[in-house]
Amino acid sequence: MKYINDCYYLIKVQYLGFRYHGWQKQPDVKTVQGTLEKTLKFIFRHTEFKTLAQGRTDAMVSANEAYCHLITKQPYAIEGLLSDLNKNLPQDIRVLDVQETDANFDIIQAAKIKEYHYLFSHGQRNHPFCASLITGKNSVLDIELMKQGAKLFEGKHNFKKYTKRATRSTVFEREVHTSQIVANNLYQANFFPKESFIYKVTGPGFMRYQIRIMMGTLFLLGSGELSIEAVKKTLTHWDDDVVLNEIAPASGLILYKTIIEF
Repeated sequence: MKYINDCYYLIKVQYLGFRYHGWQKQPDVKTVQGTLEKTLKFIFRHTEFKTLAQGRTDAMVSANEAYCHLITKQPYAIEGLLSDLNKNLPQDIRVLDVQETDANFDIIQAAKIKEYHYLFSHGQRNHPFCASLITGKNSVLDIELMKQGAKLFEGKHNFKKYTKRATRSTVFEREVHTSQIVANNLYQANFFPKESFIYKVTGPGFMRYQIRIMMGTLFLLGSGELSIEAVKKTLTHWDDDVVLNEIAPASGLILYKTIIEF
C-alpha cells in the first residue's frame, strides 16, 4: 500500500504484553499492533496508513523498547502524534518517541542488534502480581551451573533444536553476541521476590521461540535434568535424537532494547 506524497514516521514504543496475543494484528484477538492501529484510526479519522514493526513478539511477551514504522498519506506534527497516542492508548502501551523518516528507511534492515531479558526466580512461590513479568520456579536451581550453560550459547551455532514451526527458508545458524545470567537489579517492585535473576541475550536476530527454548534448557540444566555435555551436544550434534521440549513461559520475556541504524 503506497500513497502519493507518503509521510513516514518511526515510533518507539513500550508495552506490557501480558494481555496481548503478540505484536502482529490478527482477527478476533487483542494484539499490540491492532490496538495501535485502532488508536491511529481514531486520531487520524481515516484508515489510509500502515504500520510495520522491526519484528514480532509472541503472545504475552513485553517490550521495553520496540520500533514501528508508520506510513500515512497525510502529515502529522510529531509532538502532536506523540501526545495524542499517549492520550488515547491503553495504560499498558506507551509511546516513547516519534521521528520522521523517509521512503528509503527499511525498518527490518535498520534493526541491527536486539537485546532480550528473561526474568526468573527460584526456590519459592512468587506473589501473584509477579506473573506478568517473572517466571517463578518453586524448586531450587543451580544458578552457577546455569551461568556456565548460558555462556555456551555465545558465538555462531546451529540452533535447529531451539526453534519451532521452522520452514524450508529458516536459517538455523545464528550468532549470539552475549548470553549471561545476572542478578536482577534493574526491574524492581515491592512484591518482587528478594532475589531474582535476568537472563540477558543479545544478537542480530532470533528464531521463533529461540530464546524461550534456550531459557527452558537452562532451567533443565539448573534442576539437574540436563547436563552441560548434553547442552553442548544440542549445539554441535543438531541431527541426533535429542528433542528440546522445555519452552519457558512467554510472560518472563522482555524485548529490552533494539539498536537502530539510519
